[in-house]
Amino acid sequence: MAAELRFGLLLFLSPLRAVEPSTEFPSSSEAPSKTRATAWERGRSGPAPLTDVAKLCVCDLLVAQCDINCCCDPDCSAADFSLFTTCSVPVVTGDSRLCSQKAAIYSLDTEANPPERVFKLVDHVNPSVFCIHATNYEQALSFSSPEIPTAENFDQLLRKYGRATFSAEPDSWSMNSDASDSSDANESYRYEYGVPIQTVDAFLRLPSPVVSSWCSDANPAGFLVQQATKCIRSISVENCGNIEAATMLFYINSSILAVPKSSQMVNITVRSVVVQSLNGMQTLLNSSDVLRHPVILNELCINVVLGVSYHITYTDTGEITEAAASFVLGAVNKEALSIQQSFEISFTQVNTNPVPFSGNPGYVVGLAVRAGFKPQGSGIIQSTNKYSQLTILQSTANQDCLTAQEARTPVLFGYNMISGCKLRITAAMNCQPLAQILLDLLMGQSFPEYVASFGNSQAQDVLDWVPITHLRISEQLPLGRERTIPVTSSVVFTDISSPAEPGYKAWPTINAKLPHDFFFPFV
Repeated sequence: MAAELRFGLLLFLSPLRAVEPSTEFPSSSEAPSKTRATAWERGRSGPAPLTDVAKLCVCDLLVAQCDINCCCDPDCSAADFSLFTTCSVPVVTGDSRLCSQKAAIYSLDTEANPPERVFKLVDHVNPSVFCIHATNYEQALSFSSPEIPTAENFDQLLRKYGRATFSAEPDSWSMNSDASDSSDANESYRYEYGVPIQTVDAFLRLPSPVVSSWCSDANPAGFLVQQATKCIRSISVENCGNIEAATMLFYINSSILAVPKSSQMVNITVRSVVVQSLNGMQTLLNSSDVLRHPVILNELCINVVLGVSYHITYTDTGEITEAAASFVLGAVNKEALSIQQSFEISFTQVNTNPVPFSGNPGYVVGLAVRAGFKPQGSGIIQSTNKYSQLTILQSTANQDCLTAQEARTPVLFGYNMISGCKLRITAAMNCQPLAQILLDLLMGQSFPEYVASFGNSQAQDVLDWVPITHLRISEQLPLGRERTIPVTSSVVFTDISSPAEPGYKAWPTINAKLPHDFFFPFV
């Protein structure tokens, strides 16, 4: 009877969540005291709650890089503010129940050239007669739990937080020179957030599904807008060489304008080329300079574009300096009538090495669990590529563990996951190498040593990272007549936080004096 090997990850979480941007924010950037109990048990006292509204910024999610349209981000410079179109967080206040407090007001002066950020610190007065004059309950200075939608409050929450914009052609998409006024001659052009990236002939295309799942090439890539799309494109072996969208040249043949309406051009270079076989096996080509065209070989059409990833480098003045594309090429057999293509675009400011958060401060459900390593005498080291995340074994179509050895899928916060494959035993395998092969399959290459407790855990704060403990297999695996071993990897999130308990200060004593005949003539 075959042995079954299982590898599980059990993650414990607390109900600490990132607060969505709104007109009012809690008066602390620290987590509730109960969620930080683990750190305190290790002998660390939590920092004092941050109550200065001028230093509060919940839309700051990138390390050492300016967040677009986040006017309170301390990493943004005056040049960054000139690229903004609006302030995603216009007002930052503390507890709305206080009678008097400071409020930080953020806005953009669009009349200035270039636009500038305007910051004001004003006194906010609560007109309610039941307002709180002063608060001395330190535990209350924390992020409040979000309101859970129910059948009774769903409509109210939808009106408050439900936002959607359906506009096929925003005003900023217009590239008609006749619409410009006479002041264009003296204006210095630059890209701003959401403006389509212009090329020599039109704009940078990012194919996406529109009405159905079929690809539409009319979707422009917006400046500083991170996008990832998937769509279906009709193709067959006979006509694969005649479809432009299936060739690499279609996505790099047009140069990008460094700034709108300029003659300075930036060529799109090929960063990497990955060839994918019919069974999903991917191979990275040593040279990315080779421009491969779809060709028919042995009833297969090879070198068909399955995925394109654009990476744009820009300056703080809204100028594009570099553009690169990474390709995934695949094969189409004669039975296939269509293929699925994936496209994405990312942006990086020059002289920065951004590491995105997965929440601020708590994890956001659905974002990757951050992981890293801790060398001796150093803080946490987290790589900037996608494999710095906590990953598990990825299931494949053929369920062969050896062919999917390099395939990993990231662990997403709050999502229980399970995957597996089958390891086929050969005569050359004995017990000791087999155990090591199984361990390598489950853990992958460079398995991390720590995971971040919070979505914004800093690398230098080692106490905000949790070590990963695992058991190694040392005994021999019992094998019978079966020549395959099912291997399973799973992730389970368990909420171990205790429910919130109300806390109150001592009731005030009433020290009132009444005249001796106050109750006359009743007493």
